[in-house]
Amino acid sequence: MTPPSEAHATANGARGAAGRKPELYNGIGATRAPVHRSTKTYDHSEGLSCCFRQWRAHSHCRLIHGYALAFKFVFAARELDECGWCFDFGGLKPVRAWLHEMFDHTMLVAEDDPDLPDFKRLEEKGMVALRVLPRVGCEAMAEYVFRHVARFVAEQTAGRVWLETVEVREHGGNSALYEGGMHALAGIGQSLGTLGELGGIAR
Repeated sequence: MTPPSEAHATANGARGAAGRKPELYNGIGATRAPVHRSTKTYDHSEGLSCCFRQWRAHSHCRLIHGYALAFKFVFAARELDECGWCFDFGGLKPVRAWLHEMFDHTMLVAEDDPDLPDFKRLEEKGMVALRVLPRVGCEAMAEYVFRHVARFVAEQTAGRVWLETVEVREHGGNSALYEGGMHALAGIGQSLGTLGELGGIAR
């Protein structure tokens, strides 16, 4: 039987044998401080239908194909605002507008795609709305979106809220998730403060 002096701290605030204050318990494991989280989803019905290809692939993924993409954002904060919210979803209108600017009836092409000149000619003919990204694919787009929206969230909340993850779904079976650090905001991209800035992120 465990001696009383070695007993763990209990929920009523008693100290353990080492004199440590009991840690908060979240039902899974101990944590140092509580975190509030909220989510916002722009589902497949949002109309973010775009085309892209993975030119390095040796499968049919090298061909142009498209999806109605869905995006899920997870926000986190130590403290809620005066309304009791983690993040005011009403403040996401610029993000939604940027998502449509980037992914609604657009052609996404990697900046190192050897056929980029051909896509640019199609754009000159008015046949595609071209968006040139560093890389394409669910994983790359999740990171790309994260790096832009994270800055926006931090600015809108003076750092109180951080963007924890972005998930991009092609359909019900395929998705990719990017998780960023809480304070890893330095140099992640230009601000999303205005729609003009939003539209200028990709060419």
